[in-house]
Amino acid sequence: MDVRSAFTSTFLLLLALWMPLPALASTELYIVYMGEKKHDDPSLVIASHHDVLTSLLGSKDEALKSIVYSYKHGFSGFAAMLTESQAEELSSLLQRARHGEDIIVGVVDSGIWPESRSFDDRGYGPVPARWKGTCETGAEFNASSCNRKIIGVRWYTGGVEADALQGEFMSARDMGGHGTHVASTIAGSPVRNASSGGLAAGVARGGAPRARLAIYKACWGARTRCGGAAILAAIDDATNDGVDVLSLSLGGFEEFAGTLHAVARGIPVVFSGMNDGPAPQTVRNTVPWVITVAATMMDRSFPTVMQLGNNERLVGQSHYSDDAAVNTSEFRMLVHSRRCNNVTQLASANASGNVVLCYEPSDTPFNHPGQKLGSAIDNVKNLGAKGLIFAGYSSNVLDRTDSCNGIMPCVLVDYEIANRIAFYIASTRSPVVRISPAKSVVGDTVLSPRVASFSARGPSAEYPGILKPDIAAPGVSILAAVRNSYQFMSGTSMACPHVSAIIALLKSIHPDWSPAMIKSAIITTGMSSRPRYSINFT
Repeated sequence: MDVRSAFTSTFLLLLALWMPLPALASTELYIVYMGEKKHDDPSLVIASHHDVLTSLLGSKDEALKSIVYSYKHGFSGFAAMLTESQAEELSSLLQRARHGEDIIVGVVDSGIWPESRSFDDRGYGPVPARWKGTCETGAEFNASSCNRKIIGVRWYTGGVEADALQGEFMSARDMGGHGTHVASTIAGSPVRNASSGGLAAGVARGGAPRARLAIYKACWGARTRCGGAAILAAIDDATNDGVDVLSLSLGGFEEFAGTLHAVARGIPVVFSGMNDGPAPQTVRNTVPWVITVAATMMDRSFPTVMQLGNNERLVGQSHYSDDAAVNTSEFRMLVHSRRCNNVTQLASANASGNVVLCYEPSDTPFNHPGQKLGSAIDNVKNLGAKGLIFAGYSSNVLDRTDSCNGIMPCVLVDYEIANRIAFYIASTRSPVVRISPAKSVVGDTVLSPRVASFSARGPSAEYPGILKPDIAAPGVSILAAVRNSYQFMSGTSMACPHVSAIIALLKSIHPDWSPAMIKSAIITTGMSSRPRYSINFT
């Protein structure tokens, strides 16, 4: 065996070992040394190796095929079969990015749930000396709620509608979960065995898991309503506190002068494009100096089998999990109501105790994620239904599998499947259905990449000469932290933190790059077959 390369840095050692096997003629065995392990749990160390190889090779399957050994006890590293060019790319990536080490990401949102495992600070060094922020205390949030991961918090109530503050924590603690979900997507520490009721099980982590978080709570209440004056104050404080990136998964904010000054200070600002698609000219947050993010599907789906009384098996999509599955082995009566949004029609269909099939009207496409579906869910639940099969446009229904979130068996289907179910109902006196829990399937290329139907479209109504959104990122059925659990959420709010995480990695590699240079790097590489700066998160 020939040793073909030697020590390259304190973070990376590549040793190429020649293996005279014809099947592996184009690859060689490289040993990758990643230095001191960041986790005591060996499984998390192994998961980090898989993540590194997945980002390099494009899929987890290829990563698992490539890896030969994981070194996870005395140090962190692995041995893998790679081509020379892959080894060079990996060397450059690991030597410099370091998972966003010590980059400070400011998150303006609904606060944070500090006890979540995603914000564990074990293995972190001291808070960066350049940090000038503070940890503002309040209701159920004391100084110990901050740590070396959540390095600072502030909260703002000025200008926020009074009813949005009712029942809220008067602190940076997150009541609704939106801000926690966003923050963990950006910089959550690796968490083993995360799932939503057994769905999407695996290691959950943020895109820049070694970055630090600075939290600015300017949004309040179950509907996550934000105050413009509060947002502006948060941006102003964050600029002075020393954040490296600002992430704002919110809209309807018109006081853009604050973001202009932040960008002028070298701080990239990332906004969600909002969820008013698929109509054109609906995109928001369109000033040219910020990065505006659209939402895409991922290659992960959640097929759910519906068995009809005639033994026909049809497949829809849902988040109906094993944990939520009660009496799934029994058949239930199946009734048909053309429109679940019409309470009178629904009541006459005898929804109580039964599974209801209903349709989204074909002349009114979705204009907001879950808007009409949410109304249907509320109506069938209030009438005592035990399940919902909801039909919509085939291009739309897969975008909203998180709408039911365990309330009941809730399956989304396209019109073709719905019509087959309706025909069965009409052809028998006692139609019944049995709904099985969903399964997690990865690698569905039909779904990805595709812009989600709810994602707002350009061109910008305010600035028609500016192309917006700037970039798209995963925003459908994203699993991330909510309080002490992990839940799916969908929206451009979930896409925005993906891009914020990529910027944290870029800032770690290129601390001297301006916001314009970072924006250019992202939008000019995002359409490649394996984008250099594009990552998918669990």
